[in-house]
Amino acid sequence: MDKNLFLAFSLTALAGLSTGIGSTIALFSKRTNKYFISFVLGFSAGVMIYVSFVEILVKARDSLVMAHGEIKGAWFAILSFFGGMVLIMIIDLLVPSHENPHEARSVEETRGDIPSEKKLLKMGIFTAMAIAIHNFPEGLATFISTLKDPSLGISIAIAIAIHNIPEGISVSVPIFFATGSRIKAFWLSFLSGLSEPLGALIGYTLLRSLFSDNTFGVLFASVGGIMVYVSLDELLPAAREFGTGHIAILGVIFGMGVMASSLLLFM
Repeated sequence: MDKNLFLAFSLTALAGLSTGIGSTIALFSKRTNKYFISFVLGFSAGVMIYVSFVEILVKARDSLVMAHGEIKGAWFAILSFFGGMVLIMIIDLLVPSHENPHEARSVEETRGDIPSEKKLLKMGIFTAMAIAIHNFPEGLATFISTLKDPSLGISIAIAIAIHNIPEGISVSVPIFFATGSRIKAFWLSFLSGLSEPLGALIGYTLLRSLFSDNTFGVLFASVGGIMVYVSLDELLPAAREFGTGHIAILGVIFGMGVMASSLLLFM
């Protein structure tokens, strides 16, 4: 497991810091390529949903069955899976939707919404809190997945990186209007993604002495629940909003196909 630590932290950091891509799009593009964003958000959702049910939940169940037996292990896997959903649902409820950077917005929308300086400051504070709260479990998801299976971790890191691009758009534009500096807006948006590797670091520090079949099973199943919730609650609605239902679903199918192919190639 130790040989995968560097890879796990690296992938988690790259996934989190992809907010910088969204920031670049927002600060230097005049219009949003909505159809492209719709497709890639659908693609990300397809990867997450497929891998959660086909790979993550199955491996989590196997680990928990080894620790607790067939029946108890299966129950623990299912409870952990839905526990992950409940956890991310509670996090979403704690973050007001208007300040939530996971509520995807286009370049035009963010540029057209220029509130007062006082409100910009409030938005900045809420945005920083929201990113930290949301990205902690995402960082842990990427990290744990890579430790369990590096090829699986790479796929999840790519999906989460795509997921973070619209977040960078939502974060950087208000900062730009508040400060007047594209450089500051880019770097603050870019660095906001550090909460993902920070979440992985804290999670690993707290749990490394407890790593076992039971711990991995519970965490892995919870990761699957988190990713399914994020896909259904955030990615798919955003994908349909940016484009059309057919483009979003095409992205989902393509993402599932790529994920299925990659899993077969690394068998």
